Amino acid sequence: MDLQLKNKTALVTGSTAGIGFSIAKQLLQEGATVYINGRTKDRVDAALRQLKPFGHVQSAIADFSKPEEISQLLTQIPDVDILINNVGIFEPKEFINIPDEDWLRFFEVNVLSGIRLSRHYFPKMLKANWGRIIFISSESAIHIPEEMIHYGMTKTAQLAVSRGLAELTKGTNVTVNSVLPGPTKSEGVGNFIVDLARNKNITPEQAETSFFETARPTSLIRRFASTDEIANLVTYLSSPLSSATNGAALRADGGLVKTIV
Repeated sequence: MDLQLKNKTALVTGSTAGIGFSIAKQLLQEGATVYINGRTKDRVDAALRQLKPFGHVQSAIADFSKPEEISQLLTQIPDVDILINNVGIFEPKEFINIPDEDWLRFFEVNVLSGIRLSRHYFPKMLKANWGRIIFISSESAIHIPEEMIHYGMTKTAQLAVSRGLAELTKGTNVTVNSVLPGPTKSEGVGNFIVDLARNKNITPEQAETSFFETARPTSLIRRFASTDEIANLVTYLSSPLSSATNGAALRADGGLVKTIV
């Protein structure tokens, strides 16, 4: 299927690894020009080397905890057709041990990053009468994890921002949506499973099975999704073919959340 993304330009934040990397790769394969974002030149350069065979890829170095670096990024990339707000941080921590600084840091990176970029690109998309903004939220936005409530809070906030922006697109060809991945075997999660297996003296496969039996028992697929499985949905939503999908929060959670809406 031709997703009609040739000659489109996309910025994917947090795209040197994991879900962001897979999204960038698929957009490149569909013919889009893609800006790869990471905090350091070494990480971005490594991703560029891997992605160059797939299409026209560019560098976009910025740490989203630093507003001045975001301003520099917006000067470097004044216009895009597709904005994928993927960058995010997570850290398991007991609620009573989460200081104010952590709450603010998580909000700064996970929520304000998308707000700041959208505030710049959204009016330009409306003027051009075409654009796609996608927030990579999480099933944790609905199924708040007790081990990282501060993370869940930011993912819920993304849903509110996304839906609110979508309300401002009435009668245009601009869409704003959220995607809610479930547990996904990204770089960080892979390391988590290896550590869990080592601590319990079991294999990584056994650790994954145990995780879904105890920590995420409502999952229907009973495994971690691949980053490509998440990117499949995001790439479609980035396409002109998804024009009737707007203001939606679309789950790619393996059936973990037990609701029908």
